[in-house]
Amino acid sequence: MQATESLFSPGAGCGADGTVEGTAGCSAACGANCGVACTDCLLSWLRLAMMPGLPRHAAAQLVRAHGTAPAVIAAARAQRLAHVGVALPTAAIAAPFAPRARAVAEATLHWASQPGNRLLTLNDAAYPAQLKEIADPPVLLHAQGDLALLQGDRAGRAIGIVGSRRATQQGMANAGNFARALSDAGVTIVSGLALGIDAAAHQGGLAGIGSTVAVVGTGIDVVYPPSNAALDARIREAGCVLSEFALGTPARKQNFPIRNRIISGLSRGVLVVEAAEQSGSLITARLANEQGRDVFAIPGSIHASLAKGCHRLIRDGARLVETANDILDAFGMEAVRGTETMLDELTRAADVLLTALTYDPVPADELAARLKLDPADTQASLLALELAGVVERLPGGVFQRLKR
Repeated sequence: MQATESLFSPGAGCGADGTVEGTAGCSAACGANCGVACTDCLLSWLRLAMMPGLPRHAAAQLVRAHGTAPAVIAAARAQRLAHVGVALPTAAIAAPFAPRARAVAEATLHWASQPGNRLLTLNDAAYPAQLKEIADPPVLLHAQGDLALLQGDRAGRAIGIVGSRRATQQGMANAGNFARALSDAGVTIVSGLALGIDAAAHQGGLAGIGSTVAVVGTGIDVVYPPSNAALDARIREAGCVLSEFALGTPARKQNFPIRNRIISGLSRGVLVVEAAEQSGSLITARLANEQGRDVFAIPGSIHASLAKGCHRLIRDGARLVETANDILDAFGMEAVRGTETMLDELTRAADVLLTALTYDPVPADELAARLKLDPADTQASLLALELAGVVERLPGGVFQRLKR
């Protein structure tokens, strides 16, 4: 590692325009696609992303104005930063890393060197195109898992599913079943890995071909909440986890609304399953509307507090949906098969499974064979039963009925 002062000095590896001495530019991650790895450039991006006092929308506008993070830092040193409508911490941008920030940056580069981990700068070809469209995209994302879920046609077939952390059993079943049906149709499920609706949506997404993307409000190396550790591991293996926050960032209340713009920004639309009148899910819905995304809501009882937020959204123009087909129709997509029929089949299969399950652990494939059920439907029904709190998933794909 070079001395701290050299990290952003002209001639120390990267020029003000993001080029490397003797080359046409930096690596694809840095934004110039010359294929040359450039640690200094990635450190510049990290510096910009971690900058105290620099609003997120301002950081993105500076990159758009100057082209690269190294160019932004060079412009700050030359007192030539573009005007972006807010006061900028020019001296802080121009200064070298503080020791603590440098330690985090070096740890991040080590993290990014591990298999399956990736830093995506705003200029990276792998950066989600949908997210670039919003006014305040993160200048840098930490990613772990399947980046293909964020790119090409897959990126245009993503839906955010959000709702209450204290969801009802019916709400979690709705989230899981909608997510499963949409994932079966090739839609990627995006959510925030919180308890309740988020967790149910991720599990439903994992059960289909669309899979799922989790946008977390902590550092990507922090598992939160701890009770979702097993689900978190499954998503990192079969889906994708994203964070804009520095490694080691703990769960902080103010960070969760901040990350919500990424959930909506990655998505073609946002579905709110259950939400109270002051729910954070309504923030995601508002952001989706501001970003030009569709907003969908599932109605509920007029007496249910967790339906009031959804009813408010519907009054304000959100699309009322009763089945996953309503969303697929809005996206101009066809369901793999009739979602109403599929959900009826899953409900019947869940009833049969619950009757057959004992308090002794049994593998899912054994249950399916014994009851002559479709293995995929068996998994989906077990998911619904798990979300309803009557079945427990054990390591190795084994399930048992819970004593009430």
